[in-house]
Amino acid sequence: MEFFGQIVDIFLHLDIHLNALAASMGAWLYVLLFGVVFCETGLVVTPFLPGDSLIFAVGALASVEGSEISLPWAIVLLVFAAVLGDGVNFEIGKYIGPKVFSKDTGFWLNKKHLLSAHAFYEKYGGKTIILARFIPIIRTFAPFVAGIGKMSYLHFALYNVIGAILWVCLFALSGYFFAATPVVKNHFHYVIVAIIIISVMPAIYEFIKAKREQKTSADKK
Repeated sequence: MEFFGQIVDIFLHLDIHLNALAASMGAWLYVLLFGVVFCETGLVVTPFLPGDSLIFAVGALASVEGSEISLPWAIVLLVFAAVLGDGVNFEIGKYIGPKVFSKDTGFWLNKKHLLSAHAFYEKYGGKTIILARFIPIIRTFAPFVAGIGKMSYLHFALYNVIGAILWVCLFALSGYFFAATPVVKNHFHYVIVAIIIISVMPAIYEFIKAKREQKTSADKK
């Protein structure tokens, strides 16, 4: 329980933890940020990493006078991490995805997660790669499912780059420009919670909608 308490504390106080890391790690902090974003988008087993809130926190800290974080460098690095992560995830889906779909392999590779991303993909097509950037869990599984679906890589790459730029710039610049406002400055942890809740709401909506459609279909039978 203590471990999970520490994880929650990191999520809610990203500004404090990033400040401490920036002071102690220097340029190595960029490597850590790159790794977190790459793993969240590139590895199907790590959808729980705090992509949205982390990027927002990076933007907020970059606005502080004397900050160790350079916003332009951070944005370029994180966009590259997001593009590379989705690219790797696409290739993983292409080569091992069909085997995963053939059986249930545990919680993080649960077929329900894959099927949710697949349903999202079926509804929105290639735009899923862009839209999914803003939805935790779906963000991690969408490129995996796209790889399984044999989408051409050039087609996927276009959506991948556009989605990565929009995602990173939106959250980083929002953090940068809103960091000085009293609400964000005095209640940063509440803002992080709000970002997480708002991010998962579309996924929850789609899940509830799918359940209702299944129930309606079952009732008709």
